[in-house]
Amino acid sequence: MKTLFLPLSVVTAALFAWAPLLIANAPFESTMGLIQKIFYFHVPAWMAMYSGLVVCGVASALYLFRGRPEADRVAVSAAELTVVFGLVGLVTGPLWARKAWGIWWEWEPRLTMALLLELIFVGYLMVRKYGGPGSEKLAAAVGIFGTAVSPFVYVSVNIWRTIHPKTSVVPELPRTAPEMVPPFAVSSLAFILLFVLMLMARIELARRQATLDELYLAHEDSGS
Repeated sequence: MKTLFLPLSVVTAALFAWAPLLIANAPFESTMGLIQKIFYFHVPAWMAMYSGLVVCGVASALYLFRGRPEADRVAVSAAELTVVFGLVGLVTGPLWARKAWGIWWEWEPRLTMALLLELIFVGYLMVRKYGGPGSEKLAAAVGIFGTAVSPFVYVSVNIWRTIHPKTSVVPELPRTAPEMVPPFAVSSLAFILLFVLMLMARIELARRQATLDELYLAHEDSGS
């Protein structure tokens, strides 16, 4: 992973430098105007969040059922990034909503469930920090639960018709607004690569923390 980190960092930086230029030159949406361009950050942030919760769920299952400590390190790293990118989505969403809908927040299904999903992974981190002995396995169960309920957040706008757009907006872009595809694709790739880079760095940090803990325990045992 170390050999890939630098080239991925360069590519990610280039994409984040290129994305604003494409977004600035992208046409305005006919009804929302300039504020719609938050779309190019809001949706990719959610994509990165979903990447994190899927990684967390898979790694949590491997740790819970196979007892692999390296999977636990991946799970907690992904959970932290899920909270970070989820927070980006929860901040950019109301900024967009204020201009598009005239309100900062509406307790409709998608927004409410997205907030609850964020709180589930905040709970995961709190269990890890304050749960005491055995909290890793309890947190793993929380991570699996969060991953299991996440599809319902995605499809909620298709089940209950509310003010939030349907999930078909992005798949229909090539047909409805092809000129918006390049900036959206570049921004999405930039966020996904940023997630990958941060995950790699956080896993390495977790590995070093585990090594340091082992050395500390070995030192205590030798001293006694």
